[in-house]
Amino acid sequence: MMAMMKVDVYRIPMSAPDDVSGLKSLLDAGKIDPQNITAVIGKTEGNGGVNDFTRGFAIFSICTLLSERLGIDKEQLVDKVAFNFSGGCEGVMSPHMTVFVKRKVTGRETGHQRLAIGVAFTRNFLPEEIGTMVQVRETAKAVREAMKDAEVENPKDVHFVQVKGPLLTSESARDAKKRGKQVVTTETYLSMGYSNSASALGVALALGECTESQLSQEIIQKETGGGIRSEVGTSSSGWEKRKCDVVVLGNSSKSISDLVIGHGVMKDCIDPNGAKEALRSAGLKFECCPTSKDLEKVVAVFAKGWQDVETWTVRGRRITIPTDTDFGTRMDRAVENAVIASVIGDPMIWVSGAPDFHQGGLVATIVRA
Repeated sequence: MMAMMKVDVYRIPMSAPDDVSGLKSLLDAGKIDPQNITAVIGKTEGNGGVNDFTRGFAIFSICTLLSERLGIDKEQLVDKVAFNFSGGCEGVMSPHMTVFVKRKVTGRETGHQRLAIGVAFTRNFLPEEIGTMVQVRETAKAVREAMKDAEVENPKDVHFVQVKGPLLTSESARDAKKRGKQVVTTETYLSMGYSNSASALGVALALGECTESQLSQEIIQKETGGGIRSEVGTSSSGWEKRKCDVVVLGNSSKSISDLVIGHGVMKDCIDPNGAKEALRSAGLKFECCPTSKDLEKVVAVFAKGWQDVETWTVRGRRITIPTDTDFGTRMDRAVENAVIASVIGDPMIWVSGAPDFHQGGLVATIVRA
């Protein structure tokens, strides 16, 4: 007998960004020990932009609850638990949080790989470091640390990496200027893209999807860069972060969880086969479509939206997402959520949007083994 990992996953509906009633009920019932919460990944009904304050509101609300239960300051909590919230629940996407609980139990290796989770954090970034090779390298370092925490050695056993990093605000850009430093851009919305790009490339670097010699500041600032991308990494950024929170989900022989994770890649935003591929990767066996019994095993779904930013077409048809200043990538989230939900049979799916920036198309599913 030896110390093994046991990971449990709880997907909890939210009626508002500050709704922690579902989590509170699980804590009160003793189903979740707050000491064992490792990460919380969620979707809130904000606009997903620079001024989306629903993400920070949700994190604050959860931290308030957990800090009271644990008897520690909120500042200590955010250095212990990875909080990765994405704004924007367009279309039929349902707001929710997914809580990951990891504990050590006594057991033995079964010969099967089961769900494992690891988290790590970069140091706080200076404004002039956001969206640069500094962020790429620091993120790659954190991904490797999170893999070690998850006891996943082979990058091929990693199926989903979520990074939540910082962006540039008007205040932080001014701070850099006062110190004689130059930031990558003074456009706050564009800084989201550059930060997302640096984080995604950090994941790709850590997992061997690219080499550092292939990367540069020019590549970071390109929406798409010569096929350099991460197929299992997703990244987003927000004003509420100063560092990158990294969550690695994979399968490990050191875990005796009853859950498994798999992933697939959507070829475009209307491709349902990416979701089917993810289910099969997690061990479900079906021919054309998953059955209702198959879908009962689905615990959580995560996806990263994307578009062909070189042609802005879908299967040869012109689309208006790039020219719609009111909604932009918000429509992309709505479309991909609806497509995946049509396969999964549930709109409570975590979908983060992005106009490429070296990522996109990933669908990761956690199912009961």
